[in-house]
Amino acid sequence: MLQIALSPDSPTPLVDQIVAAVRTRIDDRILRPGARLPSIRQFAEQHGVSRFTVVEAYDRLVALGHLQSRRGSGFYVANRASPARAMESGQAIERAIDAAWLMREMTVDDPARILAGSGNLPAAWLDEAGVLRALRGLSRRTDVRPVSYGSPQGYAPLRAHLQVRLAEIGIGATPEQIVLTYGVHQALDIVCRYFLKPGDCVLVDDPGYWNLFGNLRLYGVALVGVPRTPDGPDTQALEALLAHHQPRLFFTHSVLHNPTAGNLSPATAFRVLQLAEKHDFMIVEDDIYGDLAPDAATRLAGLDQLTRVIYTSSFSKTISGNLRVGFLACRPDLAHLFTDVKIVTMMSSAEISEQLIHQLLTDGHYRKLVDRLKGRLADATDRALRMLERAGLQPDGEPKGGPFVWARAPGIADTAELARHAARNNIVLAPGNVFRPQSQPSNHLRFNVGFCADPRLERFLGETLRT
Repeated sequence: MLQIALSPDSPTPLVDQIVAAVRTRIDDRILRPGARLPSIRQFAEQHGVSRFTVVEAYDRLVALGHLQSRRGSGFYVANRASPARAMESGQAIERAIDAAWLMREMTVDDPARILAGSGNLPAAWLDEAGVLRALRGLSRRTDVRPVSYGSPQGYAPLRAHLQVRLAEIGIGATPEQIVLTYGVHQALDIVCRYFLKPGDCVLVDDPGYWNLFGNLRLYGVALVGVPRTPDGPDTQALEALLAHHQPRLFFTHSVLHNPTAGNLSPATAFRVLQLAEKHDFMIVEDDIYGDLAPDAATRLAGLDQLTRVIYTSSFSKTISGNLRVGFLACRPDLAHLFTDVKIVTMMSSAEISEQLIHQLLTDGHYRKLVDRLKGRLADATDRALRMLERAGLQPDGEPKGGPFVWARAPGIADTAELARHAARNNIVLAPGNVFRPQSQPSNHLRFNVGFCADPRLERFLGETLRT
C-alpha cells in the first residue's frame, strides 16, 4: 500500500502533491524500479480523490520518466539511470514546463512580461472601443434579458447568422445544427462528455493543441498522436496507427494549425475522411483561427458536410476572449444530444454575450477588423521570421497567415529548459514538449508574431543560443 499524505486545503493542487510525493519516494528508493503502483481506482479510494486526479498525476509521472504504463497491467516504477536531484543551491525544484504552467504564465498581469508563446493576439490589436460601443448600444435594447437564463441551444439570431457565415466557407448547417457554447473549450468538453469514457482511445495531432491534451487526460482516455506534416495529418502514419487502435474521435486543426501554422491540403483531407469512414470514427475539427485564414482554405467539414465531422470555432481570437462565445456545428441528431449535455452541465450559455457578438458581427465592422488583423499579422510575420533567423532559430517554412511561427532551436534536444531560463528573464516561451501528446521532448518552440518585436526577446534568444 502506498501511503501518501494529501492536503485538500493546501494551495498546491492535488495532482502536484501526488506527483511530488511519488517522485520523492522513487528518488529515496522507497519505491524501487519495477515496483507496481496501486491501480487508479485503488489510489483514488485510498486517498479520497477523484480518479481523474490520479489519471493526470500518473500520466505526468509517465511523461517525466518516473513511471511506465503497461497496457492491461498498470503503472510501474521505471528503470532510470540516476534519480532526479534537487539543485545544490537549495532552490526549490521548479515546476515542469507543462500545459497548466503555460496557461498560468500567459494570464499573469504584468506589462513588463513578453508573451512570445501566447496563443492570443495582442489586446491592443483588437477593437476594444467597438466592443464597448456595442455594449452601450445593447444596454438600450428592449429585447435584452440580463437577469434571465438564455435558451439552451443559444441565441437564435446568432445561430441564424452563423448559418450564413458557415455557408461562405462551404459548410452547410441550419441553425438547428448549431449549438452555442462558452468558447471552444466548452464545445470540446461537450463532445468529450458525450463520446468518451475512461480507457477510450482518441487520436490527436502531434504536435497539437496543448490545452486539449490536458482536458483529455482528465477523462482518462489514451492519447495517440498522429504526426503532422505541412499538408496536414500524415495519412500513412494514420493508417498504420488504425491497424492497432480503434479510436472514438480524432481531434485536429485543418486551418492555421496550432502550433505549426500549416494548412490542410485537399488530397490529405480526402484521405483522412476515407479512413474515418473505413474505421468508423468521428472527427472534431477546431477552426478557432479560421477567420484569419486564406480565403481558399480546405476544411474537413466543408468536404464532409458534417456527416462524420463536428466543427467548432469561436470569436475569442478576433473579438474578445473575455466574452467566451463559441459554437459547434454537427448532424441534427448530435446537435440535439449535445444540447442535452449542455443543459445538464451548464444549463445555458450567456445570452447577453451572444447578443453582443451578434451585434458586432452584423453592424458592418467585423469584416474590416479581420482585414486589419490579417494585414498586421502579415507584417509582423515578416519581421518575426527575420528576427528568429538572426537569433539562430530555424522556422519550419513561412506561415500563410495566423499568429504562429513554429521554429527549431539547433543544438537543443528539449526546449523546456530554454523556456525555464526565459521565464526567469520575464519572457514566456512555448516549448515544443507542451504540444506533444505525452509531453515528449521537442527541439521546437511556438512563437506568436504579435509579441516578437520587443528587442529583449531577440537579445535573449541570440545570447542563449550562442552559449
